[in-house]
Amino acid sequence: MKHDEFNQFCEALKSSTYIMQWDNSHVWKVGGKVYAIGFTLKGGTTAYTFKASNLNYEFLCNHDGYRPAPYFASRGMKWIQQTDTDGTLDEELKYYLSESYRIVSSALSKRKQAELGLPQ
Repeated sequence: MKHDEFNQFCEALKSSTYIMQWDNSHVWKVGGKVYAIGFTLKGGTTAYTFKASNLNYEFLCNHDGYRPAPYFASRGMKWIQQTDTDGTLDEELKYYLSESYRIVSSALSKRKQAELGLPQ
């Protein structure tokens, strides 16, 4: 998946907001909370980072093309980085991005969810 495809997918998720920050990373948020980050690694390859459920985190830590997200995971957070972005894992990535969005948006206050028009 390329950054354009990543951004189009995330933009389609209700009430998603975009900002470029952290050294030109493509950062997607819902309710002001980060749920996905796309960036370019040294060497020019792309990588995507997202929040994972406990079960998905445990599974993906040992799955080819994924690894614990270096900054987040080292602080005990359940974030995964997809490093295999040649296109073979694009459908999986869409699923995990949707799950990350769901996890983050469901953790927002009921009031914030209502303001954003999210299902509660």
